[in-house]
Amino acid sequence: MKIKCIVIDDEPIARKGIAEYISDIEFLELKGQGENALAANKLLNQGEIDLMFLDIQMPKMTGLEFLKTLQKPPMVIFTTAYSEYAIQGYELDVIDYLVKPISFERFLKACNKAKDLFELKLKGKSDALHNESYFFIRCEDRMEKIMYNDLLYVEAMENYVIFYTEKEKYISYLTLKAVEGYLPTDKFLKTHKSFIVSVSKVESISGDDILIKGKSIPISRTLKEEVTNTLVAGKFLKR
Repeated sequence: MKIKCIVIDDEPIARKGIAEYISDIEFLELKGQGENALAANKLLNQGEIDLMFLDIQMPKMTGLEFLKTLQKPPMVIFTTAYSEYAIQGYELDVIDYLVKPISFERFLKACNKAKDLFELKLKGKSDALHNESYFFIRCEDRMEKIMYNDLLYVEAMENYVIFYTEKEKYISYLTLKAVEGYLPTDKFLKTHKSFIVSVSKVESISGDDILIKGKSIPISRTLKEEVTNTLVAGKFLKR
């Protein structure tokens, strides 16, 4: 999973340089750029952002002032020409403080720190989910409770998602991507652009299909190696 980031700096050349650095790091994904705090606020409100590269000296509002206004800020790496603000930056729990001109080596080091923290947060979310035994989905005018242990597989159908359980199926106005992001990755596995299966419910694998409760579920070519390794690796008995 890539870290979604934005670059906020009032200098176009600085924004371009950081954007080029980001493009060279495979675990980063640039989602937008802006020249001041107002642009940053707009970008943060448009979608989930994991990391913000934030300049300090900007017109109308400094990066420090802007960061203090955010109730739930993303991870932040300050990029500035002024080293005297470093202590204030660290008091705001920023990941790192980069002084311009920024070398790629120093930039990568800061990004690796952000990656480590990002992965810890993901693990924390996953662990929290593992401690739950159920979740709710909306089905028309009802909120239906689904037990993780009862869920067999999930199928995308146009603008809806169908949850197949041991007893019945439920249709909800969701995307498969949203469902994939919520389900614990050690219990559920995406096998196809339209299917997610419960690992513990898989009965057999035959060619490009998985069998669960008599239902053949396809495995896409692009996911076949990952699916096979997840289901079989270390669990295949040989003579």
